[in-house]
Amino acid sequence: MHRTLLLAEQLISRPSVTPMDGDCQKLIADRLAPLGFVCETVESGPADFRVVNLWAKRHSAGEKTDYSAINKAANSDLCSKLLVFAGHTDVVPTGPLEQWTSNPFVPSHRDGKLYGRGASDMKTSIAAFVVAVEEFLKANPNPSLSLAFLLTSDEEGPSVDGTAIMCNWLTQRGEKLDYCIVGEPTSVEKTGDMIKNGRRGTMSGKLTVKGVQGHIAYPHLAENPIHKFAPAMAQLVTVEWDKGNEFFPATTWQISNIHGGTGASNVIPGRAVIDFNFRFSTESTPESLQQRLVDVLISTGLQPEKDFDLQWTIGGLPFLTRPGELVHAVQAAIRAETGLETQLSTTGGTSDGRFLAKICAQVIECGPPNATIHKIDEHIVVADIEPLKNIYRKTMENLEAMLQTNAN
Repeated sequence: MHRTLLLAEQLISRPSVTPMDGDCQKLIADRLAPLGFVCETVESGPADFRVVNLWAKRHSAGEKTDYSAINKAANSDLCSKLLVFAGHTDVVPTGPLEQWTSNPFVPSHRDGKLYGRGASDMKTSIAAFVVAVEEFLKANPNPSLSLAFLLTSDEEGPSVDGTAIMCNWLTQRGEKLDYCIVGEPTSVEKTGDMIKNGRRGTMSGKLTVKGVQGHIAYPHLAENPIHKFAPAMAQLVTVEWDKGNEFFPATTWQISNIHGGTGASNVIPGRAVIDFNFRFSTESTPESLQQRLVDVLISTGLQPEKDFDLQWTIGGLPFLTRPGELVHAVQAAIRAETGLETQLSTTGGTSDGRFLAKICAQVIECGPPNATIHKIDEHIVVADIEPLKNIYRKTMENLEAMLQTNAN
């Protein structure tokens, strides 16, 4: 059995529904420590929702490891570049167990596929990270490339006590991240056919339109908030928020819920609540989108506070890694391993890349096909596993070659 497959099975067999880790990170740390990684565990969150995070770093040959000076010397331009493998050990709930063909936490094989919760999202990627690093260091015992792992058990949950707090923690101690590969399942048909070099931002709003409740037979004695909002809604659905760019599609605005009324058919509601969301590109900012939406409301006769209240929640800012050292290294690794010319994409939902991009200039997501993530009978094609591990290893080899060339 391939070592990557075996480790993936070991991880899948450990139930780790968010925010639980199931000792997955300890298993990883035990594999990394003999390779020279210094492994640190950071726990966060309330007692009933405890999140476990792992930071494991292996310094390059000659790099200083003294944190007493906040790592300034270790992170100078004279030192090695640092590549971080980032991911999450938590998984989403299984759903009805009776609908699974086999136990979601007992790795099972059928028709050349490995079944289990986390098979695609993203325990196989973590296994591939580890084995790729083991192989890379066996062939390059003293590389110029520094390596690290950042793992959390709070990606599928609120994402408050995981990568977000770890990025602050790393910043406070002066860590400088040069490259980061997130193991999210980004491929479509075959491992390596698509990677994410960015993600759209997400911002939600809750608009409360105020009216006057009354009898539906006497509309002149009431004020229908749904009717008040209707002209604004007609405009908002036609607004071109931006045109996007070469990497991002245009920003979109969508209503997700409209709530109004008492449930009776003869009562005009006293208020209406509209939930909506922006998925936005780097061509827009939260502030610009907020102002434009308010301008539309005002243009249709609605006045702030008097006629409406508005609450905003920014779930994540957009990030983009333009083609450069990391993108080229990954593209070359995919081409060498699979023969594919990978597609760069920024589609899909949010990921922990949005936090990492704040402290790392080059962040990409690269992982296996995502067709079954979060589904009943989640699985991965076994034939996709070794190529994924080889892509990660060859990416390290490409970055190491670049560092050696620059040194000469």
